[in-house]
Amino acid sequence: MPPDYEYAPLRLPPGTDRMSAQVELTIRAEYGGWELARVRLYADGTRKVVLRRRRSTGSASPVLAT
Repeated sequence: MPPDYEYAPLRLPPGTDRMSAQVELTIRAEYGGWELARVRLYADGTRKVVLRRRRSTGSASPVLAT
Protein backbone atom coordinates (compact mmCIF):
# COMPACT_ATOMS: atom_id res chain seq x y z
CA MET A 1 0.00 0.00 0.00
CA PRO A 2 1.52 3.36 -1.01
CA PRO A 3 2.18 5.87 1.77
CA ASP A 4 -0.38 8.59 2.33
CA TYR A 5 0.77 12.14 1.86
CA GLU A 6 -0.54 15.48 2.97
CA TYR A 7 -0.17 18.42 0.59
CA ALA A 8 0.35 22.13 1.10
CA PRO A 9 -0.12 24.58 -1.77
CA LEU A 10 2.10 27.64 -1.76
CA ARG A 11 2.02 30.70 -4.01
CA LEU A 12 5.14 32.81 -4.48
CA PRO A 13 4.27 36.23 -5.91
CA PRO A 14 5.77 37.74 -9.07
CA GLY A 15 9.05 39.46 -8.38
CA THR A 16 10.22 36.80 -5.93
CA ASP A 17 13.77 36.07 -7.01
CA ARG A 18 15.06 32.55 -7.31
CA MET A 19 17.26 32.76 -4.19
CA SER A 20 14.36 33.96 -2.00
CA ALA A 21 12.17 31.13 -3.30
CA GLN A 22 14.95 28.65 -2.54
CA VAL A 23 15.35 29.95 1.01
CA GLU A 24 11.58 29.76 1.66
CA LEU A 25 11.36 26.18 0.37
CA THR A 26 14.49 25.12 2.23
CA ILE A 27 13.12 26.40 5.54
CA ARG A 28 9.86 24.52 5.02
CA ALA A 29 11.78 21.36 4.13
CA GLU A 30 14.17 21.54 7.08
CA TYR A 31 11.72 22.46 9.81
CA GLY A 32 8.42 21.12 8.50
CA GLY A 33 9.50 17.93 6.78
CA TRP A 34 8.06 19.04 3.44
CA GLU A 35 9.38 18.01 0.04
CA LEU A 36 8.77 19.53 -3.35
CA ALA A 37 6.00 17.81 -5.30
CA ARG A 38 5.35 20.30 -8.12
CA VAL A 39 6.33 23.79 -9.30
CA ARG A 40 4.60 25.83 -11.97
CA LEU A 41 6.06 29.08 -13.19
CA TYR A 42 3.59 31.39 -14.91
CA ALA A 43 4.30 34.07 -17.51
CA ASP A 44 3.68 36.86 -14.98
CA GLY A 45 6.39 35.43 -12.68
CA THR A 46 4.07 33.78 -10.15
CA ARG A 47 5.23 30.41 -8.89
CA LYS A 48 2.66 27.92 -7.68
CA VAL A 49 4.32 25.26 -5.56
CA VAL A 50 2.87 22.08 -4.07
CA LEU A 51 4.71 20.61 -1.10
CA ARG A 52 4.10 17.16 0.32
CA ARG A 53 5.07 15.07 3.32
CA ARG A 54 4.12 11.69 4.62
CA ARG A 55 1.24 11.65 7.03
CA SER A 56 2.32 10.92 10.55
CA THR A 57 0.66 8.06 12.40
CA GLY A 58 0.24 10.27 15.46
CA SER A 59 -1.82 13.41 15.72
CA ALA A 60 -2.32 15.36 12.55
CA SER A 61 -0.13 18.43 12.31
CA PRO A 62 -1.56 21.58 10.74
CA VAL A 63 -0.60 22.68 7.24
CA LEU A 64 1.65 25.75 7.19
CA ALA A 65 -0.18 28.98 6.44
CA THR A 66 1.06 30.98 3.50
